Amino acid sequence: MGKVAFIFPGQGSQKVGMGKDLVEAYQECNAIYETANNQVGFNLSDIIFNGNDEDLTVTYHAQPAILTTSIALLEKIKEAGIKPDYVAGHSLGEFSALVAAEAISFEDGVKLVHKRGKLMDQAVPVGQGAMAAVLFLAPDKIEEVLTEVNKKGHSVGVANYNSPTQVVITGDAEGVQIASGLLKEAGAKRVLPLKVSGPFHSSLMKPASEEFQNELGKINVESCTYPLISNVTAKEITEATEIKELLVQQLFSPVKWNQSIQELVELGVDTFVEIGPGKVLTGLVKAISPSAKLVNVYDVETLKQFLLEWEEIKTC
Repeated sequence: MGKVAFIFPGQGSQKVGMGKDLVEAYQECNAIYETANNQVGFNLSDIIFNGNDEDLTVTYHAQPAILTTSIALLEKIKEAGIKPDYVAGHSLGEFSALVAAEAISFEDGVKLVHKRGKLMDQAVPVGQGAMAAVLFLAPDKIEEVLTEVNKKGHSVGVANYNSPTQVVITGDAEGVQIASGLLKEAGAKRVLPLKVSGPFHSSLMKPASEEFQNELGKINVESCTYPLISNVTAKEITEATEIKELLVQQLFSPVKWNQSIQELVELGVDTFVEIGPGKVLTGLVKAISPSAKLVNVYDVETLKQFLLEWEEIKTC
């Protein structure tokens, strides 16, 4: 059989009530949410299970919430003895991937992404940054347009290379607005503004990255048990020093998701298991590698189905 990659979703995949069926079904999953509450210093699980969309969408709530739910699902998969050949995560999801790779502990991971969310939120005042998804325009054409916009004194760049047909741009609000108009003129099928609180993965996040580096210095980072494909380089990494360096760069660098999936396919991966809320990543993988086997594990039912069908999935 081919190889297996566990992939983990990023911010935007959160949903009120996610994981509630897990804690009702498994006592050990409840303990994971309790651990998260203790690490962040407030009742995060209440916001996840009983809160509202507005509260859960706040960056410093969404990030630890998604990581906690992803890891609660992962723990049941690990308990069944199922292991990946590689791991990867989209932006925030890279931290879930690092917990899966045994490079950082869950306790440190959830505390770290809560702090990361706060730093990202503070880096640019609300309303001054923006992001937009650009559909069906070649990445090199998008980069040309952004170069022209930046010559006019703006700060706009690529946030995510998501798939062959989807690129997300990021930067100062006016720059993103100007670029959006020019990208439509250049032939983009659609340019959709994203509902986000800041210009993530842009140079405007550099102040946050400096403080984040200090936070990283406080935790223990080990080498990966399972190799991680980095968002920044789209290449395999395992060493603790490199992990730390790239996590800092990740805050202001594009997420090379399209390139990361292509790299995993080159490495022999043919089965992608998305672990965590939502189905965004398997949708992107399908656009990048149409022949890949795709599995979603996001609640109790999909988890049970995956555990039952795993032997069949891996031998297909």
